[in-house]
Amino acid sequence: MLPYVYRVTKYDPADRDERGVYTGAEESVSDHGPVEAAYLAAVAAFAEDSGVRQLSIREPQVATGFVHFGLEPPVDGGGLAGLFPPDLTGFHDGAPVSVPVGLELVRAMLRDNGAWCSLEVEDTFSVHVGWDQYVYVGSNVPCDGAVARARALGLFPEPVDASPYEGDFDEPGEQRPADDDFWARVRWCVETREAALLEEMHVLNDSRWHRLDEGGIDEVRARLAPRARLAVWPDLSTDVAAVLAALPDDGLVELVREDRDGRITGAVADESGFTELAARARDARAAALLSCYVDERSPLFTAVLPDADGVLRARWRTDPAPGDRDWALLRTLRRGGTVTGTVTGIADSGVTSVDIGGFTATIGAPGPAACAADHCCGAVAVGRRITAEVLDVDLVRHRVALSCPRTRAARPHEDHRDA
Repeated sequence: MLPYVYRVTKYDPADRDERGVYTGAEESVSDHGPVEAAYLAAVAAFAEDSGVRQLSIREPQVATGFVHFGLEPPVDGGGLAGLFPPDLTGFHDGAPVSVPVGLELVRAMLRDNGAWCSLEVEDTFSVHVGWDQYVYVGSNVPCDGAVARARALGLFPEPVDASPYEGDFDEPGEQRPADDDFWARVRWCVETREAALLEEMHVLNDSRWHRLDEGGIDEVRARLAPRARLAVWPDLSTDVAAVLAALPDDGLVELVREDRDGRITGAVADESGFTELAARARDARAAALLSCYVDERSPLFTAVLPDADGVLRARWRTDPAPGDRDWALLRTLRRGGTVTGTVTGIADSGVTSVDIGGFTATIGAPGPAACAADHCCGAVAVGRRITAEVLDVDLVRHRVALSCPRTRAARPHEDHRDA
């Protein structure tokens, strides 16, 4: 956290009541004129005092058509037209921009045009544009000259302990990197027809969809934006009519459709826009409905792209899918280690299923000599708690092989920790 943080506003502190609520006459939108220009000049002064010539975009967001981003209607391109291409190439986490481009991003945020990001230089400088024309500037130096400049411009720079838009990046859970193990898992799932689509989220609130096939995964991988969040999904349904029939009575949903040219796009709407969604899907060759609610939206597994050096610097996280939880558990297992779990099933072939912390591992069918020597057959029974050695961990196929337990089974009253 930077030691010097200032709240820069057009609101005179003298016009606040005892609760700190502004009661003056200033509008909480940009004037698109001299006051807005004063904000930009003040931010430029703080950047100059901090010795900053280049900024990094962090946690970029866009407001798509279903979101009212602020007090002004969103505009096409989120106010980014002329700064980035229409597909927002270059507007991603960690992207470097000059101070003049950074100031244009501040302008777009002041106008609530539909795009947002944090602008930072690590351990040196930050700019956060909040709601209602509140701007927070942080620096590693006091910036007395910039403070005086902001006052001369008619603004009110007030020292504060921290920006309320400083991200909390200590969320629980492990961030899965899109490393070689991840891509090997993707390839396996495509080969087995479990997965067919990759969702790329390089900005919050927007996605690009890619079809996956065995020969094109490397090509898709090469096109992804740096630090993007990724989600792997099964294929769309070719029964488009059945998909549309499943539209709920209300709520927020995303329709993902593949058109006749193979282009895959998503559109989000609530019940007021379901008729439009249905119209969009009529000529689709495949489609799917996805919930927009976190606890109802479950891809096969997710990841975040590391930088070119393999280091994961993107701070945003994905909501863990069941496959991510399995991956996190499998990464803790090692050949030769031991795990304790509960026997959940024994197939006719003798293969035994064991629940180890929510993941199903297997014990291969033991031969008669092994049973006679180790007395394992009596220990392996449905409902029994057993301790077994890890023979193999396959992160690609998500398989764990266990040995036939060579020790007595845990009695029901004995306390063992699950893996």
